[in-house]
Amino acid sequence: MARSLILDGESLVAPGEIRQAARRFAAAKPGDLIVAKAELAVSLDVSLRQFKSGVEPGAIIERLTDALHQLRRRFHPDVWDVIVPIAQSHPVAHYLHQDPLTRWSFEKPRGYSGDARLLDFIYGRPEIEDAVASSSDLGRSIYAYTRNASSSVAVRERRDILARRVDEIASARPGSTEVLAIASGHLREGPLSRALGAGAIKRWVALDQDPMSVGTVARDFAGTSVEAMNGSVKSVLGGRHALGMFDFVYAAGLYDYLPDAVAVKLTRKCVGMLKPGGTFLFANFSPETDVDGYMETFMNWALLLRSEREMGLIAGESLTGTDAKVSVWSGSNRSIVYCEIEKKS
Repeated sequence: MARSLILDGESLVAPGEIRQAARRFAAAKPGDLIVAKAELAVSLDVSLRQFKSGVEPGAIIERLTDALHQLRRRFHPDVWDVIVPIAQSHPVAHYLHQDPLTRWSFEKPRGYSGDARLLDFIYGRPEIEDAVASSSDLGRSIYAYTRNASSSVAVRERRDILARRVDEIASARPGSTEVLAIASGHLREGPLSRALGAGAIKRWVALDQDPMSVGTVARDFAGTSVEAMNGSVKSVLGGRHALGMFDFVYAAGLYDYLPDAVAVKLTRKCVGMLKPGGTFLFANFSPETDVDGYMETFMNWALLLRSEREMGLIAGESLTGTDAKVSVWSGSNRSIVYCEIEKKS
């Protein structure tokens, strides 16, 4: 029997559970597994030979990520589930895991996917410079590609969008703006906010279930209006925090791991914490993400991908009896979808 989804303060949904939650397809076609295994073997073997013969790493990764994306898109999730561990155990992983970004994601030193340290690799933060410098020449070459892959570009854009949105809201409510970040990570959008730097934010609560992330935020934003707080989806839904009301609530990287039922509950809860005229924004990786196959195999980073339509459905189901305006859009490279709910006065 399938293990139930875990949504508490100590663990997030595991990759295998993500794939179980995402199954909405008819049964796989007979023979598909044989075809998928054969195509995967050819692609991985070609990559291995290219690494051994000194082909430019970026070209190898680009071809491989496209091949894995096509496999993931063409075959049933049950077939994909079988070939993921085959890819992960292939000798080519030895080369790919020399990339500090890929290796960190695969090994999950903090125990879950998409942690704040992983995002720091994507952001190119000073905190990860030693880890990059100590990698092999090949590892640094692969990292130069992966940190500029479409998913990484979209994550950096997401950070910038959040900072701009905070500033836009704060400009309309100077000095009184209250913000809540759920699953805040290291709150890397904070330093980009002009309003925070100018002291125009009354309160910015950064809530995360990872004590290391909470500690980092508390240290980095000491003396500002940022309040670091330990909490999880379960604790928020259970009303365990006296959080108050906010002008802006957002969850940037959390919904990628939430099944629909939990996403609806959390959205409803967040909208309920908005002041009149307040805004809730949540983001999700899109099915148009073209590096999803590489992420799920060699990074062991599985996500629940959602389209603009699916994001709109979550918002609609969450807003029964609530007077609100919903906007859904995609980022510039369409790897991430955004949904913004404005609670009317």
